[in-house]
Amino acid sequence: MSRVFRWVYLGLIYAFLYVPIAVLVVYSFNSSKYSTNWQGFTLKWYGQLVSDSPLREAFVNSLVIAFASSVCATILGTLAAFAFYRYRFVGRKVLYTFIYIVMMSPDIVMGISLLMFFVTLGLATGALTLLIAHITFCLPFVVVTVYSRISGLDRSIIDVAKDLGANEMQVFRHVVMPLLMPAIIAGWLLSFTLSLDDVVVSFFTTGPSFDILPLRIYSMVRLGIKPEINALSTVMFALSLVTVTVAHLVTKEKT
Repeated sequence: MSRVFRWVYLGLIYAFLYVPIAVLVVYSFNSSKYSTNWQGFTLKWYGQLVSDSPLREAFVNSLVIAFASSVCATILGTLAAFAFYRYRFVGRKVLYTFIYIVMMSPDIVMGISLLMFFVTLGLATGALTLLIAHITFCLPFVVVTVYSRISGLDRSIIDVAKDLGANEMQVFRHVVMPLLMPAIIAGWLLSFTLSLDDVVVSFFTTGPSFDILPLRIYSMVRLGIKPEINALSTVMFALSLVTVTVAHLVTKEKT
């Protein structure tokens, strides 16, 4: 009975999490213009997404920002994780703790603080400020992901490489990087997903001249749920699911 209870309990949890998403996906193929009235299967709403130029522009902008921010966050985060692991300096533990503080900060707090920071610097909100903001909240996830991998490495590998004449750059490039590559790829994929789905921070740090897909979806939902929104949300969910699945596969330990 206890085993049956566990399966029922897990089933209820997963149903609570994924049934709403399943409903959204199903109604994205509904031929009815009203989401709650099923009238047959169709793909026309996905076709309208392709022909909608503002949505295409917002989607391209989101991909550009997500790709650029994830690349920058991955490079900076990998170097930071290596520095935390390789060197001992004053305030090292405090700085690493600040990484978790940024991760746990509410999005609205981060969005407002970044907006005030940009206003203080005199930067007009737009693509540049949005990119900086996305790098900021993606960076801690890369640091934690890569550091959790590098902390499990044998330090003697680095010592052996230095005994054989390798300098710090050669050690990092030829020894550490190949060992960290699964975590680096996972950090990039997680950063890409976080950037692609963000709404709150993006709302405060982008301008009216630069539109991205999550904010576009938010503005469309305020006027009512349309079939195109279901189709668009399904595409976003599928893209996020693929990136998270790939991140899980590349970080999965071989048994």
